[in-house]
Amino acid sequence: MSEAELQETNGGTSNGDVPEIELIIKASTIDGRRKGACLFCQEYFMDLYLLAELKTISLKVTTVDMQKPPPDFRTNFEATHPPILIDNGLAILENDKIERHIMKNIPGGYNLFVQDKEVATLIENLYVKLKLMLVKKDDAKNNALLSHLKKINDHLANRNTRFLTGDTMCCFDCELMPRLQHIRVAGKYFVDFEIPTHYTALWRYMYHMYQLDAFTQSCPADQDIINHYKLQQMLKMKKHEELETPTFTTSIPIDISE
Repeated sequence: MSEAELQETNGGTSNGDVPEIELIIKASTIDGRRKGACLFCQEYFMDLYLLAELKTISLKVTTVDMQKPPPDFRTNFEATHPPILIDNGLAILENDKIERHIMKNIPGGYNLFVQDKEVATLIENLYVKLKLMLVKKDDAKNNALLSHLKKINDHLANRNTRFLTGDTMCCFDCELMPRLQHIRVAGKYFVDFEIPTHYTALWRYMYHMYQLDAFTQSCPADQDIINHYKLQQMLKMKKHEELETPTFTTSIPIDISE
């Protein structure tokens, strides 16, 4: 990989006492260098960042432009798309295997993977509803997404915890929050969809997530999220959009009492 494609996040100290884990993620489809809008890439970035903050690992994150992958990437990984996790020379290439490796083989990883069937079911298929809304652009799909978000809001209100399963982040938060960000940014841009302000428990949850380096350091720019869906819909980005300074939507439309 070229130096231009390399980003490092060392929440843990880079020394012989902790293993170095490399995560290869998709680069921006706009500039080919910064973080792209791949949901799984951000999810595993967040998982590993949390472990790096605990100093159980040293984390190196590498972005790869999949529109023009460098020769060494093609040689090593052929047609494989990121995310790719590398641990002591071992490359893990599939999403379910990456999750299993983090849980079973990376120090501290087991603690991230909380068992909670209710939460697992709650956040399942949320992203599918976003994609259907963006494609169909009708009230039925809009309402289906709203209904799902309300269930998450009600869950958070009933549990009265900072995160999905308690007051400590877990794998489910690393899965949900990137999807909420895509819903917020892409939903607004393409169909003027907004998360209702009266979903106060959900907004409080997002507020807490926005305070965390694990999210902000892994979050793609608004422009990259938008372009991700433009490419899926075979839409071209306007020239002025390519030149825009990256922005990151992290504001909250309601007052949050800590």
